[in-house]
Amino acid sequence: MRTNMFLRLAALATIALAPVANAQVIAITGGTVYPVNGPKIENGTVLIRDGKIVAVGANVAVPADARRIDARGKWVTPGFINSATSLGLSEAGGPQFSGGYDDTGARGTDGVAASFEAWKGLNPVNTFIIPSRQEGVTSVVVAPGGGMVGGKAALIDLVDATAAVEMLRRAPTAMIGDFGSPGGGSTNSRAEYWAKWRTLLADVKAYQGRRAAYEAGNSRTLAASRADLEALIPVVSGQMPLALSVDRASDILAALAFAKENTLRLWILGGAEAWMVAREIAAAKVPVFTGAMNNIPVDFNSLGQRQENAAMLRAAGVTVVLVGNGPGGEESFNVRNIRQEAGNAVAYGLSWDEALRSITLAPAEVMGVAGQIGALAAGLDANVVVWSGDPFEFSSVAEQVFVRGRTFDTKSRQQQLTERYLTLPPGYRRP
Repeated sequence: MRTNMFLRLAALATIALAPVANAQVIAITGGTVYPVNGPKIENGTVLIRDGKIVAVGANVAVPADARRIDARGKWVTPGFINSATSLGLSEAGGPQFSGGYDDTGARGTDGVAASFEAWKGLNPVNTFIIPSRQEGVTSVVVAPGGGMVGGKAALIDLVDATAAVEMLRRAPTAMIGDFGSPGGGSTNSRAEYWAKWRTLLADVKAYQGRRAAYEAGNSRTLAASRADLEALIPVVSGQMPLALSVDRASDILAALAFAKENTLRLWILGGAEAWMVAREIAAAKVPVFTGAMNNIPVDFNSLGQRQENAAMLRAAGVTVVLVGNGPGGEESFNVRNIRQEAGNAVAYGLSWDEALRSITLAPAEVMGVAGQIGALAAGLDANVVVWSGDPFEFSSVAEQVFVRGRTFDTKSRQQQLTERYLTLPPGYRRP
């Protein structure tokens, strides 16, 4: 009896681990296809099998058993990537509002929380995830905020999941820091703040070279905890990018010099005045993550903020990754607004093709996942969106969204509430 039970359990385990037989083949046919890594294809076909794109073109043979999606008159693009969000880390504005939560930042020590891994606090059923996906966003970077060194960011796919690990595509993608705002609990000026940065990286190198002495207690006091020093070793060795939030032109130049001095892989986040030093940024081959919704300075560090920033940077040869910089929670509940960000960038001088690239292939290349997502090409994961029209037009909608080759019919909280109150209770009288 017991033997039979074990045999049945073993058989069930084998079934669960075995690949799915007769996996569905999906053919998106007749649409205008924008592969991003090549010219657009009129009356094109995107063929998907086992979650992967297997063919893209105008003359793709469609298997007889494929599920066809008629995209005639529609636009087909890769799924959009929003590269600066806190999606899944907070809800309802924080604990002070309606019992919400906020896991976007760590307390750290003296402004340093390098060992903080933001995605470890990700809520996979966060109510903002589904609306983001429904608007064509298939991947996002989940990044920590606050402090001199905020911690590590991760790239996730917006699939339905019960555990955050199921959503991860790459972790970590970068170490997040701030280089333009004196702070961290012990500095009052920029010069002192930058000296603190230099001391921190020098101590990371000292710790890396003398771990045994540190463990034995034969080391001077270092600028960060052991966990934070360990977390920064990939940064000082050039393996992990350091993404610094910096807006003022002079601060950007200081950040470029700092990165060169320490042989760092640098990303610039924000870059309100980056257009002023675009030539220097291009020469340093540093990508800029910036937006196009805002031309109003939020402080004296961003007096030169302008909506042509992205276009001017790209014209100078800078790699531009568009992210949200407008009001209204673009990093959390309005992550989906990335397509409006791209549309605005086009209105202010960026070409349409470059705008599409800046939220698809450009971030994929910068993060080292261009062989997985960011374009429509054979071998890539099927993160694909079928649009009713130009995705940068406000009236267009995402009619079909595939993430890893799957569509999801999970309803958003907004949809659930709408449906709940469509039918009024018996005896209810309108006022």
